Amino acid sequence: MHDPLIISDRTFESRLFVGTGKYPSHEVMEEALDASGSEVVTVALRRVDLDGPGRDILDFIDRERYLLLPNTSGALDADEAVRLARLARAAGLSDWVKLEVTPDPRYLIPDPVGTLRAAERLVAEGFTVLPYMNADPILARHLEEAGCATVMPLGSWIGSNKGIKSREAIGIIIEQAGVPVVVDAGLGAPSHAAEAMEAGADAVLVATAIATAGSPAQMAMAFAEGVRAGRRAHLAGRAMTHETAIASSPLTGFIDPIAPAGTV
Repeated sequence: MHDPLIISDRTFESRLFVGTGKYPSHEVMEEALDASGSEVVTVALRRVDLDGPGRDILDFIDRERYLLLPNTSGALDADEAVRLARLARAAGLSDWVKLEVTPDPRYLIPDPVGTLRAAERLVAEGFTVLPYMNADPILARHLEEAGCATVMPLGSWIGSNKGIKSREAIGIIIEQAGVPVVVDAGLGAPSHAAEAMEAGADAVLVATAIATAGSPAQMAMAFAEGVRAGRRAHLAGRAMTHETAIASSPLTGFIDPIAPAGTV
C-alpha cells in the first residue's frame, strides 16, 4: 500500500517516528531504529556532545537514512527553546526541530504560551517546526496559523506508557487540522499506536515504550506493524457502532425452513 506521509517539503513512507533516549546502549538503539523502519529520528539536543573526543549518539544514526529531528527537550521557556534550535542548526544538525517547552519537571506538561511564542519565532527564522503540545484544539489551530509543519498532541504524559488519555480532544484536532497530526508521548503498546492511527492521526512518535522493552528491536517491529494496521483500518473506514446486537448474517430470506417429515 503506497500511502506516503508529506510534511513540509519531505515525503516519508513510514508513519512511525522514533526517539533515541533510554536505550541500554547506542548499539541497541541502532538495532531498534533499523527494525522500526522509521525515517524520522528525534534526538534531545542536551544529549549531543558535538565536541567530545569519544563516539557520540550521532555516530549511531545514519543521517542518509533518517531525518534527524533535534528536539528542545528540557527547555524551560521560549527563549531557551529558540536558543537550542539555533545551536542545532549552527552545528549542521538540521533546520527541522521538534519544539518542546516543558517547565513542569514532574509531568513534563508543555507550556502552551511558551510553545506558541517559540514556534512563531522559529518559523520566522526559517525552521520547520513540529511542536509538542497539550491536546488542545484551539492551541493546535494557533500553532498551525503560526506556520508549524505539524501539530503533535500528547496521548498522555511523557514516558507514562498509559496510552491515549486525551482521545476526544485529539479527535477534534484531527478533524480540524490542515497539517499532519502526530500523536506524541505516552504510547506504551503497539495497540495504542494502532488506536491513534485508526482515529485518523497521520503518524505517531514512540520513544520510552521501545527503548525500555525487553527487546527494543522486537518492540520497534511491533509498533511498526501496529501503525500500519491502524492506518489501513482508518483508510478502510471503520464500521459504525451500535447499542444493540445486529446479526452478521440475515436470519431469514435465503434458506426455506425445512419441511416436516412426510409433508413433501
